Amino acid sequence: MAAAHRALVACALIFHLFYNPTDSGAVQLTQSNLDMTLASNELVFINFYAEWCRFSNILQPIFDDAADKVASLFPDQGRVVMGKVDCDKENTIATRFHISKYPTLKVIRNGQPTKREFRGQRSVDAFADFVKKQLEDPIKEFNSLNELAELDSAKRTIVGYFDRRDMPEYNIFRRVATSLKEDCQFYVGFGEVTAQMHPPGHPIIVFRADKSRSNDKDVTFMGNLNNFDEAHIWVQEKCVPLVREITFENAEELTEEGLPFLILFHSPDDTTIIKKYNDLVTNELLSEKQSINFLTADGKKFEHPLHHLGKSLSDLPLIAIDSFRHMYLFPDIKEMDKPGKLKQFLQDLYSGKLHREFHYGPETPSVEAHQDSNSVEKKTTSPPESTFRKLAPSKNRYTLLRDEL
Repeated sequence: MAAAHRALVACALIFHLFYNPTDSGAVQLTQSNLDMTLASNELVFINFYAEWCRFSNILQPIFDDAADKVASLFPDQGRVVMGKVDCDKENTIATRFHISKYPTLKVIRNGQPTKREFRGQRSVDAFADFVKKQLEDPIKEFNSLNELAELDSAKRTIVGYFDRRDMPEYNIFRRVATSLKEDCQFYVGFGEVTAQMHPPGHPIIVFRADKSRSNDKDVTFMGNLNNFDEAHIWVQEKCVPLVREITFENAEELTEEGLPFLILFHSPDDTTIIKKYNDLVTNELLSEKQSINFLTADGKKFEHPLHHLGKSLSDLPLIAIDSFRHMYLFPDIKEMDKPGKLKQFLQDLYSGKLHREFHYGPETPSVEAHQDSNSVEKKTTSPPESTFRKLAPSKNRYTLLRDEL
């Protein structure tokens, strides 16, 4: 009996060491232990690297030291693991996670990959602080309905009204909030605080639009709050807008999506034009969302692209396309809401017309235009080069696979 007990203890110890290694540094993840590690931890922070990559080698000791610090800060099993994947040896894993550059740092929450990579400072303290923030409760509790009137109207918000914290629906809500906390702010109330907002035993969640940027209406989730996938899809659709604000923090991520930008440059306090642009894109350009990224940009923060277009803050608002090769200016923003005008601007990009006209002048069917063989040379111009292309993944920070292979 004692021998059997010892054997059972030994097996349990081996299992624990295999999936929760105690060696210093990040956990080496392979096909044999990856899925179990992802399934048994709330947060897994992974460094995808290649041994031949110079930037991977620079990062490796820093990431390992950070893993040791994180392990000391969060010693409880199941909270967090910092792992690493040798992409040459584990090519299947690299393909599964769509690795396109080395090193890539990805976060997996509750077994689900997050949309965004880690793109912050690469230091031990920065990694540890990032993990701390990731493990914070994504949902803030309100104790009075009056508090909801004071929420930041510039942010998209999901509000939950529940009877109790121990309801299974709240567990689903928390998982959804954990996955999408970068896209929305999440609030919740319990018991008597929310009793007037929902029937007893039937919790609800409500989307509140970013009033300062859009004219979207508040909407109540009508699906099954016990179904994670259903709730997650609905919240994601509400929290990730069709028109996004570009910042220096998300520019690399947006650029890496590979779609040209249609950008509204606006004054910082001009919310009217932002709402108008949002409505126009939603009502007339929705069919183009697979081909173009619809963005707004604070013209004061992004003065450099304006200068490339020959414009300044006094010329705002204006609309431009950045194709990652050149920038093209929409001729007259006063015509943006004329039916088909902005859509034609996009079609002229796809057809190459914008590029041709910048080099050879406006296309014209007139006979006279073709009679003068020098007319083309006289009209030849050069469009401004893309400035947002420079915000793409840096060759001084990554080894880009498309350049290496």
